Amino acid sequence: MILISACLAGVNCKYNGENNLNEGIKRLIEDRKAILVCPEQLGGLATPRVPAEIVKGEGKDVLEGKCKVMNKDGEDKTNYFIKGAKEALEIAKMYHIKKAILKERSPSCGCGIIYDGSFKGNKRNGDGVTTALFNQHGIKVYNENNYIHGEF
Repeated sequence: MILISACLAGVNCKYNGENNLNEGIKRLIEDRKAILVCPEQLGGLATPRVPAEIVKGEGKDVLEGKCKVMNKDGEDKTNYFIKGAKEALEIAKMYHIKKAILKERSPSCGCGIIYDGSFKGNKRNGDGVTTALFNQHGIKVYNENNYIHGEF
């Protein structure tokens, strides 16, 4: 089993109420090889919601209390992102998940690339909060662009 960002399977849980459907990833669901999660919803955020970005750091820094996840309106949403990451981790543990495919650029799921916190569409290297927590617990995280379908 693999854990997958629900938006990649076509679930309308993205901040704007839409999804990031990826047909290859959807096949993993259809083949019953995956479990879907949306850490932002698990953390208590509504859909749709004001977009959020990690400001002055990345996911591991958020987990260490060194920076925050802020929404575009300037509201601190850090606790929601940490709670969602922890909930997603509990689900991963429940199903003995060792691999995940999470949405690139997301402040929760970003794997390798996240937005830089300026809300200008600028990207930087780094991981989201959930990816950072998964990495700490030995779960290998891929994004929708670097996973190899046959591997799962």
